[in-house]
Parts: sequence; structure tokens; C-alpha cells
Amino acid sequence: MDATEKAPERRGRKVRRTRDTLARCAFELVLDHGLRSVTVEEIAQAADVDRRTFSRHFPNKEAAVLDSVRGDGDRINRALRARPAAEPPLTAYRGAVFDWLRDPAAEPWHTRPRIFDLLVMAEEEPTLYAAFHHIRVDAQEESVAILAARLAVDPRRDLRPAVAVAAGAGALLAAQAAWVRSGRPAALPEFVDQAFDALSAELLETPAEREAHHRTTEKSTPS
Repeated sequence: MDATEKAPERRGRKVRRTRDTLARCAFELVLDHGLRSVTVEEIAQAADVDRRTFSRHFPNKEAAVLDSVRGDGDRINRALRARPAAEPPLTAYRGAVFDWLRDPAAEPWHTRPRIFDLLVMAEEEPTLYAAFHHIRVDAQEESVAILAARLAVDPRRDLRPAVAVAAGAGALLAAQAAWVRSGRPAALPEFVDQAFDALSAELLETPAEREAHHRTTEKSTPS
């Protein structure tokens, strides 16, 4: 590789380092002092850049604060692409979420320093919550495309990929909300498991069918 080829590569690494530094400073300042008490100028100053440089990387401070979690949706989608082709869509999505939680190459939310605190703050700050929702929507659109390709269907005509993602993402969101309210930082996998179990056929049964199912289960369970 000659000097001409190396220059763009060096610039790319420098841009990435600047973005990562801004995101880290935003994350730390906001968690230390609160979203409303921190300005974009203060984030830029902490990263040793000017306001204009900040604006080249992020549209607002919320996007900078949440940059560290944007990659989680990408990792879930990479795991979704790798799931066995024979799995039904919702099963594949659930498997991808647990692959993400157990990924040894990248710490998931429940083990990453201060992410629990960030998500607690996102529940309390409307603008931060809205930015976080936008990140989730971007990831879910990609998930729909992945499942549509697995099923060999057009997602504009066949609703199965979108329904599967909406159900799976809804279960993950419910688990995340319960996790934040619980005050138990290590419990996210437990809540995710409970949320996906709640998507079982039992939710589609009538009360009479559900009672009959429980009676059958009790009779078949050894005492």
C-alpha cells in the first residue's frame, strides 16, 4: 500500500476516533450532570474540538449520548442473518436477541458500565427517549428486510416479516422497561426470556381454553 492509499485510511481512523471521543464525553457528562445541564459546547470542549466539528458527527447531544448503543441493533441483525434458515421468523429473532446478549466479542447492555443508568435516564427524558426510539426503528427496518429475504417475500406485500419484528422488538422493549424499573442491572436476560415467553400461543387462547390447558398441564405433571 503506497502513501496515496494510506492517507484516506488514516483520515478515516481519525474521524472515527473523533466521533468516539465526542460520544464518550457526551455519555459521561450527561450521566454525571444530567441531560438538561450539559450543552453541546461543553461536550465539544471536553473532546477538545469545536462546535462545528461536533455538528459534523451528530445532529444533537442526544444522538451523541446514545451513539454507544447504536451498534447493538447492528449486532442483533448480524446475529439474525446467521440464524438457521429453517427457524420460523419470530424464533429466529428471539435467538438473535439471545445471541447478542451472550456475544463474547461485545458487552451487552446488562454488563456494560453505566448503560443501565443511561436507560433509566432515557425513560425520564422525552428527547433522549425519542432519540433512542429512532435508533430502534432503524434497526427494526433492517430486521424486517433480513426476515423478508429469509422468507423470499416482498415485505411491502407480505406482512409476516414486519409482524414478527414488531412482536419480537416489542418483547425486547417490554423486557428493557421491566429491567429498568426493577433496579437489577444483571437481570436483563431473565426479563427478555419472560417477555418472549409471553408471546406464546397462550396469549391467543380464550380464558376457557387457557384454563383447560392449565388443567391438562397439572394432570400431566408428576406429583
